[in-house]
Amino acid sequence: VQLVESGGGSVQAGGSLRLSCAISGYTYSSYCMGWFRQAPGKEREGVAVIYVDSGNSYYRDSVKGRFTISLDNTKLKLQMNDLKPEDTAMYYCAANPDVVVAGTSLLGLTPRSGHWGQGTQVTVS
Repeated sequence: VQLVESGGGSVQAGGSLRLSCAISGYTYSSYCMGWFRQAPGKEREGVAVIYVDSGNSYYRDSVKGRFTISLDNTKLKLQMNDLKPEDTAMYYCAANPDVVVAGTSLLGLTPRSGHWGQGTQVTVS
């Protein structure tokens, strides 16, 4: 599987970015795709996941109402609005990660070995 993220950058608080992840070499018809992030010195955080067959999506509580995950053919996207300084991190897309969800919340995400990209940096000031 090859996952290549793009779309990161530096924005001011309140701004928007749209991340994309180009997917190749992977058949994901019955799995989920997701985004996670990691800031220096902090633990990895699951941000959002989408299940391919149902289209159901789940978000960590801190991004609900601001971030939207979508999947279009071979591209996974993350629209991020009203960005906050605490959203600053390296963002990665992940194929078929292990996830923990409850209700509409994403409680945890563990990427599978070799099933995430190189990341794209998001900096909010």
